[in-house]
Amino acid sequence: MIQRMCLSDLLGDFVVYRNLDPADKRLRGLGMIRAELGLPVNRLPRKTEPQYAAVVVNLLRQAQSARGADRPLERLLYIGDTRLNDGTAARNLGRHLALRAFIGEDKLQEPAHFEAENEFVFANRWIALGDFLRLVQEQGFALDASTAVVLDLDKTAIGARGRNDKPIDQARVDAALDIARSTMGAGFRTEAFRPIYDELHKPTYHFITTDNQDYLVYISLMASAGVYDGSQLLADLQAKRIQTFDEFVAICEERLRAGDFAALYPIHAEVAGNLRRGDPTPFKSFRYREFECTLGRMDALPDDTPRERLLAEEITITREVADTAMELRQRGALIFGLSDKPDEASLPRPELALKGYLPLHRITMKLFPL
Repeated sequence: MIQRMCLSDLLGDFVVYRNLDPADKRLRGLGMIRAELGLPVNRLPRKTEPQYAAVVVNLLRQAQSARGADRPLERLLYIGDTRLNDGTAARNLGRHLALRAFIGEDKLQEPAHFEAENEFVFANRWIALGDFLRLVQEQGFALDASTAVVLDLDKTAIGARGRNDKPIDQARVDAALDIARSTMGAGFRTEAFRPIYDELHKPTYHFITTDNQDYLVYISLMASAGVYDGSQLLADLQAKRIQTFDEFVAICEERLRAGDFAALYPIHAEVAGNLRRGDPTPFKSFRYREFECTLGRMDALPDDTPRERLLAEEITITREVADTAMELRQRGALIFGLSDKPDEASLPRPELALKGYLPLHRITMKLFPL
């Protein structure tokens, strides 16, 4: 029998998305603690920056107080899926609290591998989380009320990397295609949009996309619509004749004004305006659509769907992570969720909230594997 749960069954509302505004309103978010942490105004720290860690530790200590714990936090257990982003975020958090971290991914084509390196364990099986817990206890790292357990959400707590991450990516692609179709109407051609999107999604182009889906979708839309010829764009990027997203947006501004691209101008105005304001999520209409597409891939398929299809098409909760969080919560640990997904792609906008839509961490999902 398939089990279901919500991330909130593990976390309550102890969750922050990209804007660092906690879902639990007992906690003061970035806007309220910025000054006391000495952080600059109108700049959102990103996950790999020391300032991000300072904000998160402040939130963890607030959560410890809000849950009525009578002991301060002394230790932090971090569970994530990427060596670079999660590994860097964990190391920064380790400057504030004693740290142990698990970075996991399923690579079933490889022999099982469990690598301990200082405070970190890197494993190519999610099932190795149990071995990780035994190891840290053997090292004398207490798992009790003075310990915070930080769960990376995307591709860790849900959509486990190497097993179930494709549906998270596909929800973004679905949203990008929907935005392109609704913008360009009969003139939209998937065969023009998708190759550009897939090519620019590669790390080679992070110098212009900064691995930001807002940037990637905007560039792909402008190129596939002919504002900037796709072949010429790739040549210009490879030659570094365009080096930043801001440069690309400025070029599109000139070409949109000079050409017959009336349908595209509202999207350009949205992105360019938010970019000028320093908003790291400038393509909000795309992100709003991503929220709906992501919901459409949660608990969507029948229970008798073959396992391979289910994991390829539907976002599920990672059983190993959920079991670990439940065990540690029973030991008294604080469980807290972090997501770098934009709030616009994680929380219902007001008109959807009025219809009963819930944040992603409160959506029921299947728990896999069985």
